[in-house]
Amino acid sequence: MAARTPTKSAPSGTPPGRAFALPWPLPALLAWSACWALFLALHDLQLPVAWSAVGATALGVAAGAFARSSWRRLFIAAGFPLSLAASGLGAGLPAWGWLLALVLLTMLYPMKTWRDAPLFPTPRGSLAGLDKVARLPAGARILDAGCGLGAGLAELRSVFPDARLAGLEWSWPLRLACGLRCPFARVRRGDIWKEDWSGYDLVYMFQRPESMGPAADKARRELRPGAWLVSLEFEAPALRPEAVLRNVHGKPAWVYRMK
Repeated sequence: MAARTPTKSAPSGTPPGRAFALPWPLPALLAWSACWALFLALHDLQLPVAWSAVGATALGVAAGAFARSSWRRLFIAAGFPLSLAASGLGAGLPAWGWLLALVLLTMLYPMKTWRDAPLFPTPRGSLAGLDKVARLPAGARILDAGCGLGAGLAELRSVFPDARLAGLEWSWPLRLACGLRCPFARVRRGDIWKEDWSGYDLVYMFQRPESMGPAADKARRELRPGAWLVSLEFEAPALRPEAVLRNVHGKPAWVYRMK
């Protein structure tokens, strides 16, 4: 069956988690101000400079986790340590304090996660029209395999409001943040490649090109006939698409139905 491209349609309403978005660079300025306020408050409490800096850095890392793009996340998270170094106040910070700040960044996004996909959120409206292709019944089970901060879950909810949504994420800080952002979904920490997909009606992924071969094999092995695999941006060459949604430039959604 030839792939068909549904007409692009604008997403209805504002997806969860985006209703109060602030214009850039206001989020960065607010995050940096909060980090400095925390650092000075802890310092006034006679806490050692190193621990005051670690606490402020941790706040910046947490705030950066909610940014919309990778470079903004890095910009927010690294803002306080860099400004601390430039200010001269960090001169008394021991080497282990700077090392601990790097450890906090690594905890946010561990190396294992990079083997699957960098933290790129699903763009708004990229899955519009998916319900016209994959006609799922109310209460269908949908998995976002590698849910990050929950942008994909928000998009899935806007398309399938009656579905039972689940998210799986390896990074535990991201899993916690996603759980807070997406209370409508069951979010767990786990390995998407070890998770059993057989109980899901649709599995959604936004991974890397090299992940699509193993994903196709896993889908054919575990998903029942009639279930769906949806991949944003990256095609699974071993599978024949039922449709390709081109709602966002450069990020087609490849829709595959298991036979």
